[in-house]
Amino acid sequence: MIIRIGQRDISAVEPLTEALGRPISDQEGLTDHTVVAHCGNLEVYTSFDEGQVWTTAEFGEHLDDPNWCHPDAVSPQGDRRAIWHADVRLHPDDRELTGPEWSEIAHRIARTAGIQRPGDDQGCRWIAVQAQPGRLHLLANLIRPDGTWTAQPHRLLALLAAESRRIETELDLITPLTGGPDPDSAARFARRATPLADVADATTQLAELLGQLADENTGPLSTVRGLVEHAAHRLGRLPHAQAQGSAPQLELIASRLHGIQQDLDATVAALPTAPAAPARPTLPPYRAAAAPVRPGACLAR
Repeated sequence: MIIRIGQRDISAVEPLTEALGRPISDQEGLTDHTVVAHCGNLEVYTSFDEGQVWTTAEFGEHLDDPNWCHPDAVSPQGDRRAIWHADVRLHPDDRELTGPEWSEIAHRIARTAGIQRPGDDQGCRWIAVQAQPGRLHLLANLIRPDGTWTAQPHRLLALLAAESRRIETELDLITPLTGGPDPDSAARFARRATPLADVADATTQLAELLGQLADENTGPLSTVRGLVEHAAHRLGRLPHAQAQGSAPQLELIASRLHGIQQDLDATVAALPTAPAAPARPTLPPYRAAAAPVRPGACLAR
């Protein structure tokens, strides 16, 4: 399974057209067989869950509405390109997935990408479209209902790659690392993805992944170490002698985990990295006064 993140867009029209494989229309309706997942607060805007069928154009308007409701909202880079688009493709030899399986994949990617957070009923609008064989498209507007911009995690590509491997394992899918190349599929991806220029590029990506594992603040090893240390502290305070005797063993395990983190950091520091890419020209800052407001855009859809 390969996840590609496209360039952010100012409108959902082109990403939704790509997801469907055909132009959007105010005549064609989409059911839950095509829109396999969506933001948890979609029922706030519509009776979609009660059987109402939206047209493809209405789904596009639903995703675009926050741009009109909040004309002053800009990204950290100062632009208005709020539509985020991820394209998920299975290996050509993978089995056909069921609707619930596609939905599970969509929700897990949405959580990893930071566009869906558990318990957040005021999150950004997003939908997942499964309209073409072996492909899933996630479209989201990064502007939240309160006008703030959704912050996505650092090292997003590495996080999505790691989540892809977990999904492949759990759903018994073919991983691109072991499934063998398909010439036609490889050619299609080559036109969209940035190829690795040399070994240094590859090691740069691996260094990011290893650095994520060893990160002292958010890395999984740090989380496990903290839990082990907490357990050791609690066992040490219990009156039972056997429990107290287990505390030093847990402290030793925590120390070993810390050593593994340090070893990973040292390995990352020793890896060759690619030279920094030249800075891209930045877009001029968005001027709110130049953006027209579409009448009625902020009404509940």
